[in-house]
Amino acid sequence: ERKPAAMLFDIEMPRMDGFDLLRHVRQDPRLSAIPVVMISSRTAGRHREHAMALGATAYLGKPFQETSLLSLLAELCANSSESAA
Repeated sequence: ERKPAAMLFDIEMPRMDGFDLLRHVRQDPRLSAIPVVMISSRTAGRHREHAMALGATAYLGKPFQETSLLSLLAELCANSSESAA
């Protein structure tokens, strides 16, 4: 019944990596419009490009500034609620 305002995925996760999870989320009509931020220590352009091609909304490399992440989430959640209205 409830959907998150945004999702944060790391590329490296047990069982299913963040790319696979992103693929599943984007294929699910109930979740496909939710903003997804990929976070990873993999900062090479090819990882960023792959995430964005799969439908990531944003990509942050580790380490990241907490204030930057919070600002990005506030912006994404505001934009998401405006789209829903």
